[in-house]
Amino acid sequence: QVQLVESGGGLVQAGGSLRLSCAASGRTFSIATMAWFRQVPGQEREFVAASSWRYGPTYYADSVKGRFTISRDNARITAYLQMNGLTPEDTAVYYCAASTTTDYYAIPRYESWGRGTQVIVSS
Repeated sequence: QVQLVESGGGLVQAGGSLRLSCAASGRTFSIATMAWFRQVPGQEREFVAASSWRYGPTYYADSVKGRFTISRDNARITAYLQMNGLTPEDTAVYYCAASTTTDYYAIPRYESWGRGTQVIVSS
């Protein structure tokens, strides 16, 4: 099992930036993909960004392309989500997830989830 702990959420004005971190522990050797999802109350959880843990390909939702960047530090076993140009529509709870597969988009493929970190963007 992999344990994930997110940090870095908070309140920011529209146009501002935040960087989320996701520290992994446990059976981290099994991780193939790490990703960020987000969820607004009453809505389904949605894909934001993903990164192959070893080989580097990254993937983004159209809504965040050009504004968000996912990265990783393999030595620290930590994934990051740099969020720039934030808008009120980005307000959500952001979840880090880890998968032993490379099927980066499908929520059921992610076996491990963090508890989430709240991001609020004020207009």
